[in-house]
Amino acid sequence: MARNPERRAALVDAGVEVLAREGARGLTFRAVDSEAGVPVGTASNYFTGRDDLLRQIDARLHTRLAPDPAVIAELLERPRDRALVTAFMHDLMGRATRDRTGYLALLEMRLEATRRPELRDSYTKSVRGDLTEGMDFHRNAGLPGGDETVTVLYLAMLGLILEHLTLPGVLDGVLPGVGVPEGLIERIVETVVPQA
Repeated sequence: MARNPERRAALVDAGVEVLAREGARGLTFRAVDSEAGVPVGTASNYFTGRDDLLRQIDARLHTRLAPDPAVIAELLERPRDRALVTAFMHDLMGRATRDRTGYLALLEMRLEATRRPELRDSYTKSVRGDLTEGMDFHRNAGLPGGDETVTVLYLAMLGLILEHLTLPGVLDGVLPGVGVPEGLIERIVETVVPQA
């Protein structure tokens, strides 16, 4: 098994691009090699199989889409109120929008997990870990609301991000005078998060 970490990272990022553009059925070692601009057969030297590649893409996506620690630190200097939760949700939407390819690949991973039980188990643990981490962060930061608030925010923001990145026209004008996605983020937080 090849050990060049930079090449492995480039192949995983190429896998993200292929997954987002072609879907899971298009994610082949040959397609990854082509996307990465490396000789045919390179990816097969770095991954034991397709499941290994998918697991490494999952890990990479969680890194790519993670919040910037400097942004989090700056936001945490603010009062612990609904406005701060709104700022965190805007940051989440901004990260998903800036790395649209990464987020679309994440959605493709969800779809692939419905067809592959071995991936479903791994991916469920990964996504559940993110949700648990979000609950812990919310609680430890002293933000208004509890685990139920975080769960409902998670579900609402997941739906908003899905629509905004895949079929943005669905939400245009759905609430007259409310901008997409910024105004909808405000409405979600106002509806879900209690006043501090």
